[in-house]
Amino acid sequence: MQVLGVHIYEYNIRKITNEIIHHIKDNPKTNRLISATGAHGIIHAQRIPGFKKLLDSFYLNLPDGMPAVWVGRMKGAREMQRCYGPDFFEYLIRVSAGANIKHFFCGGKEGVATELKTVSERKFFNFNVVGVFCPPFRYMNDVEMEALGSQINNSGADIVWIGLGTPRQEEFASRLSSYSNVHYIITVGAAFDFHTGKLKQAPNWMQNAGLEWLFRLMIEPKRLYKRYLTIVPLFIFYNVKEFLGIKKYR
Repeated sequence: MQVLGVHIYEYNIRKITNEIIHHIKDNPKTNRLISATGAHGIIHAQRIPGFKKLLDSFYLNLPDGMPAVWVGRMKGAREMQRCYGPDFFEYLIRVSAGANIKHFFCGGKEGVATELKTVSERKFFNFNVVGVFCPPFRYMNDVEMEALGSQINNSGADIVWIGLGTPRQEEFASRLSSYSNVHYIITVGAAFDFHTGKLKQAPNWMQNAGLEWLFRLMIEPKRLYKRYLTIVPLFIFYNVKEFLGIKKYR
């Protein structure tokens, strides 16, 4: 299903989790890229053609927010459910706890990935986290990426989780796939910060109503007000334009 030209997964967390687990058991490592993509990523793809091309290269783009789900359902994807990055992360970590599936955490500020490893062990009962890495807040050169790829490969990881925020995390995941040898590289936005308690999550009723952006704006107004004052109106505008069949606009 396409939402503003971006291919979005049509089902739910349980289904994609089962697919991932069975694929890991029966297939070689091929660096499949998965992104939890919300309105931010979809709108960024409208404005930056290179990012749209990048998302098109991913194996799957999961509907991270309710607005994409609503649009998908209106277009006929009746089984589409929200695949919220933090929920998807938790579910897959829990379900794979008893399987021989190894995880690697890459993201967050210094120490966050290590804290997430502890959370995974104590709260999700998964002791198969084989490595962590905190990327610097700058572009990593090829030598650094090669070293990270070697660290991941030597760990035997099956899944690399990346939490850096859109669009940085998708670009990082794509680059990493050239240096790593894993089954999946999955970007999950702020999941690292949510599960380690660095950020508060919106109440369920706000998430279900598509108002998580408002909650996050109230929590971090200085950092996020420019983003959401752009994304929310543009997401509505572009979708209305598409439904009305308007091809050109100024």
